[in-house]
Amino acid sequence: MVRNQRTIRTSSSCKGVGLHTGVETSIIFHPAPENFGIRFIRSDIPGCPEIKADINHVVDISRGTTIEENDVRIHTVEHALAAVSGLRLDNVLIELTGKETPVMDGSAKDFVDVLLRSGIKEQNQKRRLLEITRVVNYTDPYRDIDIHVIPSDRFRITFMVEYPLPALGTQYEAIYNMEEDFVVEVAPARTFCFLSEVEMLKESGLIKGGDLDNALVIIDKDIDNNEISRLKSLFGIEHNILNGSNGILNGKVLRYKNEPVRHKTLDLIGDLALLGVPIQGHVTAARAGHASNVEFVKKLKREYSKELTELTSTVYA
Repeated sequence: MVRNQRTIRTSSSCKGVGLHTGVETSIIFHPAPENFGIRFIRSDIPGCPEIKADINHVVDISRGTTIEENDVRIHTVEHALAAVSGLRLDNVLIELTGKETPVMDGSAKDFVDVLLRSGIKEQNQKRRLLEITRVVNYTDPYRDIDIHVIPSDRFRITFMVEYPLPALGTQYEAIYNMEEDFVVEVAPARTFCFLSEVEMLKESGLIKGGDLDNALVIIDKDIDNNEISRLKSLFGIEHNILNGSNGILNGKVLRYKNEPVRHKTLDLIGDLALLGVPIQGHVTAARAGHASNVEFVKKLKREYSKELTELTSTVYA
C-alpha cells in the first residue's frame, strides 16, 4: 500500500548530556516540509549549519555513529534517527545546541515520547520507499558478522547476538511489524557495554557523559573492592557500586530478558535511516555493530544506486 509522507505537528524537545562528549545538549525536533528528509542543525554554531542524515557523511563509528558535513560534526546520531525512523516519520529537522545528541537513559524512549506528544501529521506527497527486489549480503568473516536483506512485504528486522557470558549468552529478536512494535518492543532498550571496556573507553576520551543511569554495564571479569574503588574514582561516583548477582553492575533490572539484542536492533534501525529513504525488506543481522551497519548501508546504496537516484530526484532545497 502506497502511503503519504509524514512529519510532526509541532516542535518538541528534551535535554541531557552527550554519552561520549559529556556536553550538555538540547535536542529539538521540528516539523519539516515534504521531500525534506531527515536533517540535523547545529544552532550553537554561527550560521546554524545543517547536516543531512546520509551514509556518505559518516566519519566515525567509535561506539556510535558520527556524521560530518562541511567540517561540522554531530556525534552519536543513531538513537535520534531510530526514533524518527521507527515512528515512520519522513521529514524532520533535528536541532542540537551541542555537538552530540543527549544520551537520556541510554535508549530512544525519551525521543519517541516527545515526538508522539508533538503529534503526527500526514503530508500530501507519496512516501519514497526503496522496495528490496534482490538480495544484498554483507559478511565480515574475520569478525563473524553477517547482515542480509531480502524481499518482504514490509520492513522487518531479525537480529542475533552471542556472547560467552551467563548474563547475555545467545540472544535473538524478531520485529515483524515495525509500525506496531517499535514503540513498546524496541525504543526503550538501553545501551550497554562490558566492564572490561569501561576504563579503556574512558581513557580513550569516550563515555565522558556515561554513568550507571544511562547504560547497562555487563560484568565480564572478576571484580573486587579495589576494582570498585577505581570505578568510583573514574566516574566520580559517591554511592556504592555493587557486583550484581544478575551479571549487571549494581544489579540493574533489565527491561526485557533480551534487552541487549533489542538495543542492537535499535542501533541498526538508526543506522539504516542513513540510507536516506526507508526500505521495504527483511533485514537479518548476526553479531553486527555500527561499523558493519555502516558498511552494509554503503553496499545497499551501491547495489540500489539507480533506484535511489530515481527516488530522491525531487529533494527539497
